[in-house]
Amino acid sequence: MDRRRFLLASSACALSASALALDASAATAPAAATPNGARPRPTPQQLAWQREELALFVHYTVNTYTDREWGEGDEDPRAFEPTDLDARQWARAAKAGGFRSLILTAKHHDGFCLWPTATTAHSVRSSPWRDGRGDVVREFVEACRGEGLGVGFYLSPWDRHEPRYGSGRAYDDFYIAQLTELLTDYGPVVEVWFDGANGEGPNGRRQAYDWARIHRTVRALQPDAVIFSDAGPDVRWIGNERGVAGSTCWATVDPARVPYPGFDRPWVGEALQQGDPHGSAWRPGETDVSIRPGWFWHAAEDAKVRSADNLIDLYCSSVGRNSKLLLNVPPTRAGRFHDTDVARLAEFGRKRAALFAGGNLLAGARVRASGGAAPARVLDGDADSYWRADAGEAWLEFESGEQIEFDLLCLQEAVAEGQHVANHRFEAWRDGGWKTVAWGTTIGCKRLERFDPVRARRLRLVIEHAYDLPRIATVAVYRGA
Repeated sequence: MDRRRFLLASSACALSASALALDASAATAPAAATPNGARPRPTPQQLAWQREELALFVHYTVNTYTDREWGEGDEDPRAFEPTDLDARQWARAAKAGGFRSLILTAKHHDGFCLWPTATTAHSVRSSPWRDGRGDVVREFVEACRGEGLGVGFYLSPWDRHEPRYGSGRAYDDFYIAQLTELLTDYGPVVEVWFDGANGEGPNGRRQAYDWARIHRTVRALQPDAVIFSDAGPDVRWIGNERGVAGSTCWATVDPARVPYPGFDRPWVGEALQQGDPHGSAWRPGETDVSIRPGWFWHAAEDAKVRSADNLIDLYCSSVGRNSKLLLNVPPTRAGRFHDTDVARLAEFGRKRAALFAGGNLLAGARVRASGGAAPARVLDGDADSYWRADAGEAWLEFESGEQIEFDLLCLQEAVAEGQHVANHRFEAWRDGGWKTVAWGTTIGCKRLERFDPVRARRLRLVIEHAYDLPRIATVAVYRGA
């Protein structure tokens, strides 16, 4: 799933009249700016999506059995033969790590379908698994719902097996038929995931994807699902697969800068990383990364699984920078997550809980503000309850009865009202003056800053610049266990 999808993207092939018209189409309406010139705000679906914080990607197809990352499309379906497929194990491992939804690669670029689709014989129907009567998608969905987790699907637009790929409308119809099966036969879906990979099909041609039609199909069949792609329309890619969002990360974007999935220009990475404070569309970033070097399981990588401490780093550089973390965990040839991966997910969950286990050390502190309404609300733990500052210099000061020691700062804007803060700093009163503990730009849904332990009794948050009156929902400090 690496950035070769950008390198393979052909601007001439991927761009079509429908793609250029995406931001004027009904397909993107839920992500548009609010009326009367107000700054954009999230839809309820976008807000719920980001507040989940963690989703798990599950990369699984014939590549798992051929030891490849990208299949050629000519793989024999009989290669797909899990001996102990257990989707409930996937869901339980995800839940133990604190993940709230899972996204399955229902079809990767090789074109092999993990459900018994009526559109092609290149699917589990032609494999020996379950005597050709199996349905990985069905088992995945039932497992997620059994654990109370959201369901998401990735359906690759690029299909290296299908002869109609590159033929225009004929392939569009084929792809929409597959998408329709997934979005009508398996119940509610929380996220539909696309990329812009646009290589050649078996006939040597490329397809100009009809993104407007694709998005309309999702809207019609799963109106509560968010749509991810490099360019949105609901959720954007964060610009890399290292697990790192921009240190400045706006949820708003200018749709013209990255107009369609696979768009490749020198500024794309920066535009996706940072967003745009003046952007007209609300499209928060999703940060995808794999727990292993590759996206599919390879035995040679069993000793290269990320540590729990590294996963904490990824959490802070994604969720802690106004993004959402999408962590890939690939099943083995048996059809189960490897024991090492399962253990790391559980350890990650425990370590993340330990960061916040002591509670907000500012609870009970006396709060003063430069002005505005209800400053004490920043300590009530409600992400929709907030202090709204007055115009001009804005600050909140906290005074505890005794010195507290902390090494983690958590800030949140009330993003249901938009994202406004462009610069902030956090200070401690020491040696007769205010000393900067952390300085940053955007806050958004969540900002996490870690540093060496600090001891102080008086603390202060200063909003240096905002594009509208700041609405701060949370100020919290913690001492990690």
